[in-house]
Amino acid sequence: MTPVTITPGTVSPPPRNSLVALARGVLTGGVVGASLAALVVGALIESVPLFVTGLVLPVAYILLVLLAGVPRLARESAIAPLTALAMIESRKAVGGEATSDVAVRFDLTVAPDDVPAYRVAFTQDINLVDLAHYPPGAVVVVQYPPDQPWRVRIVQPPTPPWEERVAGARLDSAPGPVMVSETPKSCARGLVMLAAMLLAAAGVVLGFRTELFDEAASDRPSVSSTSSTTVVSSASTTVTLGPGQSFLDKGELRKAVGSLPKGTDARTALTVVVRERQLSVVYAPTGSQAPTFALDSLPYDRLPALVEEARTGLGTGSPQTWQITVERLTGTLTVKVGVTGPEGAGSLEADGDGNVVRRTGAR
Repeated sequence: MTPVTITPGTVSPPPRNSLVALARGVLTGGVVGASLAALVVGALIESVPLFVTGLVLPVAYILLVLLAGVPRLARESAIAPLTALAMIESRKAVGGEATSDVAVRFDLTVAPDDVPAYRVAFTQDINLVDLAHYPPGAVVVVQYPPDQPWRVRIVQPPTPPWEERVAGARLDSAPGPVMVSETPKSCARGLVMLAAMLLAAAGVVLGFRTELFDEAASDRPSVSSTSSTTVVSSASTTVTLGPGQSFLDKGELRKAVGSLPKGTDARTALTVVVRERQLSVVYAPTGSQAPTFALDSLPYDRLPALVEEARTGLGTGSPQTWQITVERLTGTLTVKVGVTGPEGAGSLEADGDGNVVRRTGAR
């Protein structure tokens, strides 16, 4: 057979869509940052929905990426690969020495029949037994997608017609630039991905800063766990307990009411609002005909049980915040316990003796 000599020409490296790559980097970094922050913040504030979101978000993102790539994979699989001769310029083992296959970094001159020859570098696993058949200068048969000439793979073994062409072929080295099968990761893309990850994580932390910092404050040790603060004005009085205390503790609410300054009308009130560590008493303005009630008339012994019933029986989930509101605007003393949790807000109402008269489940 007459030897075939193919002289090299030039071929341009494949274009890279840098804008698409940067957009993917931003999206990927945002998902990673938001997921990690959601997991950490959700665990700290004991928010099950937030923690689950941190687990589900990356899974959903991966599924979307895979679904978005299905049309491209279908198009690529429908296109038959091109076959060409190539000459090995150099080779270098880069990994896998402990197994029967070794990863080899090849530098080839690829000589298609209908376009100029070009250089390409790629990595392919080669069996140790067959490695001796690929010395520098040897001519091999390769295949690659028509629209991605850098995705070259050595055919093992080639078909008989191509074996005949290899036996009589002589190729000249093509000049650079050398195309590579792996898309190079630019520094800009890495910086953009890092910035997106940090911004997304900061957004999650800032979005839950109230719950997060309140949780941290409640865990912070206090010099005096029995201290409280009282703020008095002409229209209201507010009592705030120190960390580690609660108005649901036995006798705590009654003691706080009894300690109200004597300079105010501490025995009658327009509204009383009780939270975990805060008591607010609102007084009627001077000359007002609004119905008030005596603070001694509150069903103190029933309040902890009412809060427990609201927290466990209204389906609001956990963690929760609660609030007791006592008023007599409708003519009779009414105690309302509101609870808010991940599943919604619910409430129950009780009369002046602490007997439940109405329940409203989470919604």
